[in-house]
Amino acid sequence: MNDNMLGVKECLEFYISAGVDVTCGNVSGVYLNSPPEEKIETQKTKIPYTAAVAGVESVKAATALCQNAASIQELKKIVENFEGCALKYNAKNTVIGDGNPNAKIMFIGEAPGAEEDMVGKAFVGKSGQLLNKILAAIGLDRDHCYICNILPWRPPGNRAPSDAEIAVCLPFLKKQIEIVRPDYIFTLGAVAANSLLQMSETVSKLRGKWMEYTADDGRNIKVMVGYHPAYLLRTPAQKAKMWADILRLKSEIEKNN
Repeated sequence: MNDNMLGVKECLEFYISAGVDVTCGNVSGVYLNSPPEEKIETQKTKIPYTAAVAGVESVKAATALCQNAASIQELKKIVENFEGCALKYNAKNTVIGDGNPNAKIMFIGEAPGAEEDMVGKAFVGKSGQLLNKILAAIGLDRDHCYICNILPWRPPGNRAPSDAEIAVCLPFLKKQIEIVRPDYIFTLGAVAANSLLQMSETVSKLRGKWMEYTADDGRNIKVMVGYHPAYLLRTPAQKAKMWADILRLKSEIEKNN
């Protein structure tokens, strides 16, 4: 092996830890200097099976596998065995949902954090503790809700998930919605809101009003967008807006009970 090139195994481990999911050539290796002369032409060769194609196939595979799940427990086993997302290989645990799988209220966040990845349970860290307090303030707890994330695996270093990672994992979220059959969904943060509603807006533009999500089974579900608890921990001044949105959720629930 060339002294100026990292080993293939070390190279791949670095790429995966950095969240890389796209290749630009069919020659493995990271060069500290210019690549050897004989490798240049090889790198120009057209790749017949690109990472983009692999991503599309992974989405199709995830969607097909989900059809076999009749419960959250069955879905969890399917997701644990799924190999179409590189995030899985960096995570300690597959984190599906927590709470009541028959709840009428579903909270959706972005992805597991370090503590969630360690424990294998959604929203157990500082963000989860704040969410518990928010729920308690309107008379709810995890027995009354189902809490999950867009992604079942933690992105390395808690980085933002890529569009490709969201696309591959979205079928798992949609299946959870189909199984739980909530009447209300409260998204936590912009990633959750935009991924679910297929939009590209800030929370400040989306919050404060009811929107609608149409599930794969044709059901229309009311959606409220709010700030992620992690953002509230960094920006306490926004807690008042989150409180207003939670009260909107409470009011809507009471009106229809």
